[in-house]
Amino acid sequence: MSGRVVAYSSSPLLASRTPVWRSKFIVAGIALGFFGLAGRAAWVQVFGNEFYRKQGEVRFARTLELPANRGRIFDRNGLLLATSVPVPSIWAIPEDVERDKAKLVQLAKLLQMPLPELMAKLEEDRNFVWVKRQVDEATARRIAALDIKGIYQRKEYRRQYPEGEAAAHIVGFTNVEDHGQEGVELAFNKDLAGRTGSRRVIKDRLGRIVEDVGEQVPPVAGRDLQLSIDSKVQFFAYQQLRDAVVANKAKAGSVVVLDVQTGEVLALANYPSYSPAHRQNLTGAQLRNRALTDSFEPGSTMKPFAISLALEKGLVKPTTVIQTAPGRITLGGSTITDSHAHGDLTVTEVIQKSSNVGTVRMAMQLQPREMWELYTQVGFGQRPQVPFPGTVSGKLRAWKTWRPIEQATMSYGYGVATSLFQLARAYTVFARDGELVPVTLLKTEAPAAGIRVLQPQVAQEMRQMLHLVTMSGGTAPKAQTMGYSVGGKTGTAHKQEGRGYAEHKYRGVFVGIAPIDKPRIVVAVMIDEPSAGRYFGGDVAAPVFSSTVQQTLRMLGVQPDMNVKPQIVVQAVEESI
Repeated sequence: MSGRVVAYSSSPLLASRTPVWRSKFIVAGIALGFFGLAGRAAWVQVFGNEFYRKQGEVRFARTLELPANRGRIFDRNGLLLATSVPVPSIWAIPEDVERDKAKLVQLAKLLQMPLPELMAKLEEDRNFVWVKRQVDEATARRIAALDIKGIYQRKEYRRQYPEGEAAAHIVGFTNVEDHGQEGVELAFNKDLAGRTGSRRVIKDRLGRIVEDVGEQVPPVAGRDLQLSIDSKVQFFAYQQLRDAVVANKAKAGSVVVLDVQTGEVLALANYPSYSPAHRQNLTGAQLRNRALTDSFEPGSTMKPFAISLALEKGLVKPTTVIQTAPGRITLGGSTITDSHAHGDLTVTEVIQKSSNVGTVRMAMQLQPREMWELYTQVGFGQRPQVPFPGTVSGKLRAWKTWRPIEQATMSYGYGVATSLFQLARAYTVFARDGELVPVTLLKTEAPAAGIRVLQPQVAQEMRQMLHLVTMSGGTAPKAQTMGYSVGGKTGTAHKQEGRGYAEHKYRGVFVGIAPIDKPRIVVAVMIDEPSAGRYFGGDVAAPVFSSTVQQTLRMLGVQPDMNVKPQIVVQAVEESI
């Protein structure tokens, strides 16, 4: 087969001469294009590199926070009070989320939220949004099985509180960001939180990490804390308090247990309480750590301080007879009364029977400044030195402003306000032979060095008087404890309402020491607004003291110092209020 021969010279198009300028123009255009591309590349890579790098980082680079494991909280015996566990959280890149309605309906159902709420979340931001924080593992697995594009999971830490509501007011809780909000979790947040780390990465448009950028900063775990709290004492005290509040149809209650040798807080409980792990629909009444945040007029529990000062000044002795007849005394137009006319009482009997008149007669022999100084030395009117949120200082006015009637009422607990925690600490003066003990929420081994306030003999004499309060003829025989000698003081005070006092609203208080000869603990109990017929401190608070003392001393290994059972008393002497 012969090939066809093309005669190019015969083609008028191919035979025509191309102008030289045209070919030069085309070559110049191509060269100019190359120069433009080279210049653009130089600008992007060299001169404008910083701008484009930042733009790239904005679109694809992410700094991932590496959460630190929050420190654990232990009780004095090493039992867990708070710990962190890893849990999955659900997040999304909204612009990448697959809009499959059937899948989104299933996702909303698993997350227990209405579909409109889920869709609203996906409209909050284009690049990142938390869909739901801290879901359970089973839910996370079901969500992963849906395989929805743009929906991802991340591990976070959630706190668990094994002791629940019994230790809630001490331990507190954290929020979803793992920051302390209440209690020890807030007070020691800096130590517990540790330091978060970071990781700089490049992600593709699907949210997948394709490259690490820069140096990774590892997280630093938080420091563990060991509290002075004994979880067994705490639980038992809380249980007894709860039962007393319910039985007496009271509004609330608190109990504080202190180790007078070391100053450690062994228990601090309040009722009503809450579960730190389930905080939906909580009220302020449940959250409030009343033992530290509520101040009140302590009533007759203040009498031992004024009378101790009279003993210290040599104005009276325990056997000195005080005339209390006819059961009332008038100062500045105001009349102070006893619940019963007692006639002649020794100083010891004034404490035992809680005579307002007898206390006032001794207090009025003192200078206002002397009373104020003693009250201040034992901590009244001053914020307790414990790193705890919401602690109150109470109320103690400057002595220069006291009128005689105010000095008189302050001697038996009206006109001065204190928290239960302050009151418990003040009673360490009697337990430690006149020394005020500094208190701590952290475990310590060494005995605490006290601050001298009263002479040892005065404190010892007062302890013996307080012991008689719990015996037959005293105001608190229900405070007696099986196997252990105890002593303490009742207090029953009207509650303030506005500028006056509520007629039928009281606080019943008992603060005591055990064992009486070699004290180891101070226990303070307050029952707020008992309304089941009994309201005296010896009736509503003393039984909680008794059971708490017995359990605590047993757990501390303190040997019983009495071989007799508590006396069975039909009715206690009513205290003056």
